[in-house]
Amino acid sequence: MGSGGADFSGCRGLTVVLCLLGLLSLTCAARLSVERQKLEVQKHLNRLNKPAVKSIESPDGDIIDCVHMAHQPAFDHPFLKDHKIQMRPSYHPERLFDENKVTEESKERTNPISQLWHVNGKCPEGTIPIRRTKKDDVLRASSVKRYGKKKRRSIPKPRSADPDLMNESGHQHAIAYVEGDKYYGAKATINVWEPKIQQPNEFSLSQLWILGGSFGEDLNSIEAGWQVSPDLYGDNNTRLFTYWTSDAYQATGCYNLLCSGFIQINSEIAMGASISPVSAFRNSQYDISILVWKDPKEGHWWMQFGNDYVLGYWPSFLFSYLADSASMIEWGGEVVNSEPNGQHTSTQMGSGHFPEEGFGKASYFRNVQVVDDSNNLKAPKGIGTFTEQSNCYDVQTGSNGDWGHYFYYGGPGRNSNCP
Repeated sequence: MGSGGADFSGCRGLTVVLCLLGLLSLTCAARLSVERQKLEVQKHLNRLNKPAVKSIESPDGDIIDCVHMAHQPAFDHPFLKDHKIQMRPSYHPERLFDENKVTEESKERTNPISQLWHVNGKCPEGTIPIRRTKKDDVLRASSVKRYGKKKRRSIPKPRSADPDLMNESGHQHAIAYVEGDKYYGAKATINVWEPKIQQPNEFSLSQLWILGGSFGEDLNSIEAGWQVSPDLYGDNNTRLFTYWTSDAYQATGCYNLLCSGFIQINSEIAMGASISPVSAFRNSQYDISILVWKDPKEGHWWMQFGNDYVLGYWPSFLFSYLADSASMIEWGGEVVNSEPNGQHTSTQMGSGHFPEEGFGKASYFRNVQVVDDSNNLKAPKGIGTFTEQSNCYDVQTGSNGDWGHYFYYGGPGRNSNCP
């Protein structure tokens, strides 16, 4: 093994033992630690990236793997070993208003939307598109275990304006919400933008939340919308996403398909893939429609994207409170404010403009609805609004015949009134 100053570059075999006994240099120990991490990351990638029938390279650099439906990550869950995939929901929420009329009138103002990877191909029937996780994606996370998970305490809690809760999490919101009833789903059409993010560890998203339980350790949440998250995806693209947790973001749940849980049945839409095109200030506006509802027969929570794509479902056994119904629905924006240099972040929410600027400038949610216990879509009663700092991000609600219940929300973050 050579003399005192020798380089034990391999750190293999006996040297590993000696290394562990502290008999070799610290560099060797450091190398071992790096090797261990490499191994852990590789094992995680092997778990997440299932064998593909076909792979499609997206113009934004993503690889979309077309994976056989029965081999998707959901089936890594011990409770899903013998699960028979439900190919369609037993029931679909009934519309209580003439949606065609609304869509026609809105068509002049908004435009169709798709995902960027579609320009280079599509997945065959019987497969689902999964955004491939790369080594760098996992390495950006604080640990392999935390990859694909939200930090705790990121739910807006309108009822208790507890300043400790707000400052501790660094999350800020501008939302509309309803509570006080049993809810079996929610729907909204969400204006899509590409907000600027100041720090890579911050994000900006616009989503709906289906919530059950208390805001303590047992919170159940299903979330869906669009987000810009450099940490999670490695770029500043606007992407479709989902999230779920059954214990307030502690051990359960994840974004998209980054853990077992959500069962996808759709071959056309990829969770976590870029949405294209996005809205531009005083220019063309684009929006996406998202519906999440509970199938009254099977009890699973289903998700639909647009009018045509039923994406899949969260099996009811994943949840405690949501196994029955939701007690609160929220719609709106969320950003992480990490207070760079001790100042409020300039990460934008929505379009980065305040609600009063209106259509074409501020971001909106329109046709906001809830699903009731008869599986009907209806206008929410008694909508409240909530924001921690309205000088940084704000929200304003309204209603009319064309857009039903709607609100504008968002803002620039740091400005002269939001130091």
